[in-house]
Amino acid sequence: MSPGNGKGGRQLGYARVSTEDQATNAQIDELRSAGCTTIFEEHGSGASRARPELARLLNEIRPGEVLVVVRLDRLARSVSHLLEVIERLEDKGAHFRSLRDPIDTSTPQGMFSLQVLGAVAQLERALISERTKAGIAAAKARGKMPGNPGLRARDPAAIQKAAAARDRVFTGDVLTTMDRWLPTVRQMRPSSPWEDVVRVLNQRSPEKWTVERLRRAVRRAVRERVADPVLLARAPRSPPDDRLMMLVAGIALADRDKTLRAIASQLEQMRERTPRGSPKWSASSVKHLLDQAAKLGLAPTIAINA
Repeated sequence: MSPGNGKGGRQLGYARVSTEDQATNAQIDELRSAGCTTIFEEHGSGASRARPELARLLNEIRPGEVLVVVRLDRLARSVSHLLEVIERLEDKGAHFRSLRDPIDTSTPQGMFSLQVLGAVAQLERALISERTKAGIAAAKARGKMPGNPGLRARDPAAIQKAAAARDRVFTGDVLTTMDRWLPTVRQMRPSSPWEDVVRVLNQRSPEKWTVERLRRAVRRAVRERVADPVLLARAPRSPPDDRLMMLVAGIALADRDKTLRAIASQLEQMRERTPRGSPKWSASSVKHLLDQAAKLGLAPTIAINA
């Protein structure tokens, strides 16, 4: 596949090596030869879910740009992980290309190869599930309990190891999904209380957030230096009208395609009352609050259709 493939946008290279591999120099040279002007270097185990550089790349990539890797195994832990990354790129209007594999999401041939990989991933999940169930059934037949013997025995070393593993998984989840939730958090925090941010996220996210889970995710993003510590500051006490103003602005900024009527409908679903105490919202009430937020500098001016 020629280096010129893609939509003509900026090409962002991604190079990853494990601690046992050699340096990324060979990958970087190949990516530069392919036209990559910016390259993100990742160092860590291929099985690790924590990929801070990949998370930064997915956060920074813009519509029309292309994520380029030398080989598929440099990017993803599994076929399902690869498809998840590509789906997130598609959501942002960006593309993906592997130099040594027939994958280029800007071409029909590349999309066909991707569909084949999707079928493989579905089969892979089914086989893993089947093997897991068979293994548990066989263990029970031999009188063995499933799970970690050390955890069942409350062994401190086993508990600590399991906790560290869960912590790594959580960090990986935070970094790989943050482009879905962190922009809304940045727009609403610390001006709005955590409860309002959670309600906005849960209106448009397949994940169901709680206040504690979101705070923990933001703390982890701050620890990994991909989020500003100011997001964790205490929300100021504000009059009800100011709170509604920030809530409406947060909803509008989280999804700029929403119309004024759609925002009004969402506020009714959230059981929010208008500044006058009515449970029914109108497009004009929403626009009034958005205009107020823009005038006070609490949110940028938002052009929204009725």
